[in-house]
Amino acid sequence: MHSRRWKEQPYIVPVSHPPVPPPRHLPVVLALGVIGISTSGPLARLADSPPLTIAFWRLTFALGCIGVMLLRTREWQAYRAMSPRELRVALLGGVMLALHFWSWITSLEFTTVAASVLLVNLHPVVIVAGSALLLHERPSRGQLVGLGAAMLGGAVVAFGDRGAGDGVSRALRGDLLALLGALTVGVYYLIGRRLRAALGLWSYVGLVYAACWAVVALLAVATGTSLRPTSQADWGLFAAIALGPMLVGHTGFNWALRYVPAYVVSLVILAEPVGAMLLAVLLPGIAEHPSAWTLGGGVLVLFGLGLGTLSRHEP
Repeated sequence: MHSRRWKEQPYIVPVSHPPVPPPRHLPVVLALGVIGISTSGPLARLADSPPLTIAFWRLTFALGCIGVMLLRTREWQAYRAMSPRELRVALLGGVMLALHFWSWITSLEFTTVAASVLLVNLHPVVIVAGSALLLHERPSRGQLVGLGAAMLGGAVVAFGDRGAGDGVSRALRGDLLALLGALTVGVYYLIGRRLRAALGLWSYVGLVYAACWAVVALLAVATGTSLRPTSQADWGLFAAIALGPMLVGHTGFNWALRYVPAYVVSLVILAEPVGAMLLAVLLPGIAEHPSAWTLGGGVLVLFGLGLGTLSRHEP
């Protein structure tokens, strides 16, 4: 892409070689992002509305805030310089995010918060493979060891929750839906890593979240799902999900994707199950107490997280 185009379009950030050095407050943003997404599972479990309704309103509230930021920063001008290929990739990211929301939120109806949140966080496998094959970002040995330890911790927690739910077939259905959520969100973060090198934060999330919103609305129409909340109390839960998991969590991680590889962000997100499990214990509407397997697996997840994020990025 010609340098003149970049000069005329200041709201698009060109790809840098070497990568842009991460800001000092990157760890703070990542930590806040983990806290934000950790509330997603418990809040979605407390809502009475169908999964697509929850996804639709969390996106609607979030897009309202993002629209204000697009106007304030004038990043919407970046859309004028996007190529058709970049636009298609961004729309694909929105489709993947919509499928992630549908499959993962639905999984909460069939299995425990702990099992669902843990299995949906198996996306590092997708991201590490995709980063190496498509983005040429090969993880270091330490990061691979950390990833393996975190995945082992995930397997331990899943094994401990193997009998949860109303029956084996019901729990298995929830597990498969959560795994589909892991696959789709893994692709979503890979797309984010690629496009965030060329788009500002608000222009990127505005486009992808809007595409996701449209796909969710179409899925609701196709399945005959009412977008009207089942109860008035759900309005507050929708707003909380938009603020915490969507704006602080997803948007914070999308911001970080410009500075670190997707698999590093993915490893950080592995702390989500621990926070979600704690909330599932403390919230009276859920009150799911983790087993010894869950606690032991959580320790392994945190160990792998620490090892993976503290290792050098270079292979």
